[in-house]
Amino acid sequence: MGAFRRRSGAPAIDAASAASTADDAVVLDEAIGDLDWRVLPPGAERTVFDAPSGPLARIAVGPADAPRVLLIPGATGSKEDFVLMLPLLAAAGYRVESYDLAGQYESFAAGPHRLSPPRERYDARLFLDDLLALIDDGGTPVHVLGYSFAGTLAQQALVERPDAFASLALLSAPPEPGQAFRGVKRIGALSAVTTPHQGAALMLWGIRNNLNKVPPGRLAFVRERFELTRRESVDDLIALMMDTPDLRAEVLAAPIPKLVAVGAHDLWPLELHEASARAIGARLAVYATGHSPCETAPHQLVRDLLALYDASGLRA
Repeated sequence: MGAFRRRSGAPAIDAASAASTADDAVVLDEAIGDLDWRVLPPGAERTVFDAPSGPLARIAVGPADAPRVLLIPGATGSKEDFVLMLPLLAAAGYRVESYDLAGQYESFAAGPHRLSPPRERYDARLFLDDLLALIDDGGTPVHVLGYSFAGTLAQQALVERPDAFASLALLSAPPEPGQAFRGVKRIGALSAVTTPHQGAALMLWGIRNNLNKVPPGRLAFVRERFELTRRESVDDLIALMMDTPDLRAEVLAAPIPKLVAVGAHDLWPLELHEASARAIGARLAVYATGHSPCETAPHQLVRDLLALYDASGLRA
């Protein structure tokens, strides 16, 4: 696939101008109200991508010939988690894409049974091969953001295909290798005696019962999404997070700009994210929110992503 070239005449947002709009971004984020998360921004394209594991639901916004941004959701998530970010990045001149992981929401039909030969589990190789196929379905290099579990997935793809990445952003990603849940606030110690199925059950119970106190529109969408998501895919994703690979040295060696973006009230303590950012040579951005800055601080997150893309040299 061909590499992008910078387009003359396209608006560019440099780090200095991004910093000058910091207060505006906070104000805009604080003004976000409840919304219907099923509604995509104007001009959004819905497609189905024929991945190695089967049909993946995909959306895209922005000019087809623009530098690409790929936003990857995490466990129990979906492409709609980025619905507030999509138009902001597209307005800055980027082609912004997202998709549902195999077994999740509208990609529920994809899974290990569709592989050749078939396998039993939603394993790391399944998700990685799907991601690499999506990256290659268009121009490269690509700006990649991995959210939560997908932060680990994005790092695995970077290690395997460094030529395909223009930048890497990790959003609320597990900050430690190994048993990723051991450092989670308050309940981390329980993860040592919890099976993946039990861990998934606990997480699903908390989401369905709105322990995070999300607005009614968000809660309705999340509950609707669970009607399609395959429970076995959630179990397998949790199992993968309980055995997170240590890729810090390889990611540090990758000569691209990196960003670790987290909420101050994330699942994991801030000091773990700070240590993770140092270990991989990433800038750290912290927002006054929880585990989901893509929902609650999209303007601030996009501001910092645009600065990251400027640093890469591959900007709109």
